Amino acid sequence: MAKKKAFALRVNEDMLKAIEKWASDDFRSTNGQIEWMLTQGLKEAKRSPKKPTE
Repeated sequence: MAKKKAFALRVNEDMLKAIEKWASDDFRSTNGQIEWMLTQGLKEAKRSPKKPTE
């Protein structure tokens, strides 16, 4: 599994509330929801990180 790195993210209050609601609806944590949203965005843009070959 890839190593995770912590960083601060500033988000306006209304956007955070919307993300928290979405996360709750999907039974995810807010952090998990943001990770999922970023992953989906990278896939759509065809910019997903390359997986290391074994």
